[in-house]
Amino acid sequence: MDFEALFTQQLDALKDEGNHRIFAEMERRCGSFPRADNYGPEGKREVTVWCSNDYLGMGQHPDVVQSMIGTAQACGTGAGGTRNISGTMHQHILLEEELADLHNKEAALIFSTGYVSNWAALSTLGARLPGAVILSDALNHASMIEGIRHSRADKVIWKHNDPEDLDRKLAAIPADRPKIVAFESVYSMDGDIAPIAEICDVADKHGAMTYIDEVHAVGMYGPRGGGVAEELGLMDRITLIEGTLGKAFGTFGGYITGSAALCDFIRSFASGFIFTTALPPAVAAAAATSIRHLKNSQMERARHRRQVAYLRNRLDECGIPHIPNPSHIIPVMIGDPVKCRMISDMLMDDWGIYVQPINYPTVPKGTERLRITPSPLHSDADVEYLVEALNSLWQRCAIARAVA
Repeated sequence: MDFEALFTQQLDALKDEGNHRIFAEMERRCGSFPRADNYGPEGKREVTVWCSNDYLGMGQHPDVVQSMIGTAQACGTGAGGTRNISGTMHQHILLEEELADLHNKEAALIFSTGYVSNWAALSTLGARLPGAVILSDALNHASMIEGIRHSRADKVIWKHNDPEDLDRKLAAIPADRPKIVAFESVYSMDGDIAPIAEICDVADKHGAMTYIDEVHAVGMYGPRGGGVAEELGLMDRITLIEGTLGKAFGTFGGYITGSAALCDFIRSFASGFIFTTALPPAVAAAAATSIRHLKNSQMERARHRRQVAYLRNRLDECGIPHIPNPSHIIPVMIGDPVKCRMISDMLMDDWGIYVQPINYPTVPKGTERLRITPSPLHSDADVEYLVEALNSLWQRCAIARAVA
């Protein structure tokens, strides 16, 4: 069997569709965000990053960096293994206490990534609750889909952000079966936000558990960065809040929060927790520092909202089509995979602007886009330069403009 030929055949098909992914080789420079170094055929050069999920630049905040350095010097670089075998580090406990406090829950449990926290929690709930049915929003993240699939529980998909369809689907399930309503707060590709209160109303009506993924919202929304549920005063209505440490908090890892019994249940039965190496104590300490800072500081969120609004307004003035949404994510729509890749390349090569193209399967075919994420550290001059570049490329590539 010629396995190399099989690999090449499918890769060639992916390239012909315009969906073969090319990774830019980047090096972040501490203290220079959103500037970074790009390594290309002609060597190293500085570019401006417009697609990072380090939404607030906390990955380079001096206090967060020093917390990581100091803990690594004191404790070393790794955790030594799983928490079951090598022991729970003191920094793990402190981080889980910060997270539980952030979401006003009894307990929290940290994982190696946000992907793993979703996969482990949903697969464990679905597998260990007899007769469970998981009702999943149609646009849930791949990590949630994989967790549900792995659980082998019955799955029902409800229309995206549609509480009425959720109500119909729940009504069709016997009242004595455990029901888990799984959804996100901010959806990362379109940037839309779930009607959380209405979803909770429907879930309560049918005695269902609520499971919300706030990975693109924690740190960003709410008076202390607890996410959209905090901003809307709804955290107490959510059974399980899942989040990440790798986006607005600027470090690495995932977590869940909820009741003490719920977190102990996942800790005790989730293979994705039991059998994987724990977060390095230095990472946990840095994450806790970032969370504490954003609980008390409004500066980063206020500046961030200002830059998002400023960029949206300038795009509108130039007729650059983007999805209007209430979040911080700005999807600039192109609708063609080849042009999307081409514009991304030209932004990098000709303008020193790094924005990755988002193509299928991340988004449906025909909705290819540039996913732009302004930060509080992007200046007005950075915004103007980005808009100038997009305006020029829209003319050069003959792409339709938005109608005012």
